Amino acid sequence: QEQLVESGGGWAQPGGSLTLSCVVSGTFPNSASMGWYRQLPGEKREVVATILTGGRTHYADFAEGRFTISKNPAENTIDLQLKNLVVEDTAVYYCNVRSLARASDGRLQVSDAWGQGTQVTVSP
Repeated sequence: QEQLVESGGGWAQPGGSLTLSCVVSGTFPNSASMGWYRQLPGEKREVVATILTGGRTHYADFAEGRFTISKNPAENTIDLQLKNLVVEDTAVYYCNVRSLARASDGRLQVSDAWGQGTQVTVSP
């Protein structure tokens, strides 16, 4: 059914750029947002950028001005452009689709789909 597959990770020098791509297979009828997260070595997973159904984007402080999230409907991808990379950007980057639905009791349920992750390494 639904599947997320990331690509584009690799090595870059400080100041360099990378473009990550997430291919979205299947449908997410209750999707509310799509985004990219990352997990630094020894740290918890954190949000990098999200894009809502209406198109509005949100960025973490460390990402704003350097990273750009976008959707490409023609190729069914969620892309993340990484620019002006620094060593601290080294992490595993994950693609995410968040879905919202009403349960029978009226409560809002949250469901997250994740890709397998792609490694980004920044070093001189």
